[in-house]
Amino acid sequence: MGEFFQDMRDAEQAFVESFTDLSNQVHDWAVRKGFWTEGQHRNDGEMIALMHSELSEALEAIRKGNPPDDKLPEFDGYTAELADCIIRIMDTAAARNMPLAEAIIAKIRYNEGRPYKHGKKF
Repeated sequence: MGEFFQDMRDAEQAFVESFTDLSNQVHDWAVRKGFWTEGQHRNDGEMIALMHSELSEALEAIRKGNPPDDKLPEFDGYTAELADCIIRIMDTAAARNMPLAEAIIAKIRYNEGRPYKHGKKF
């Protein structure tokens, strides 16, 4: 059992390092592409609205039968829009210096210890 937990810790550490590095790259790209201008501080409400718009586009893809994405036809629209949402989240987390990868691991661990359906009947 101890080896399993060490493997999990190694996987978690690799995730944190990779996710954080990729988030920083995503943010650097967003800056280079003009989504953040010098000295600009985008407000959190705007960033959340942009994330939400990607989720709305994912829902719309499902409503339309989830066809191939128009920009990435090797993926369905639902998958591509979820990817867009995660990219926006990564951009925001890097811009705000949030320890998002660590928070994801902490939430996974916390949720693992919760009761079935968090104790709710439905």
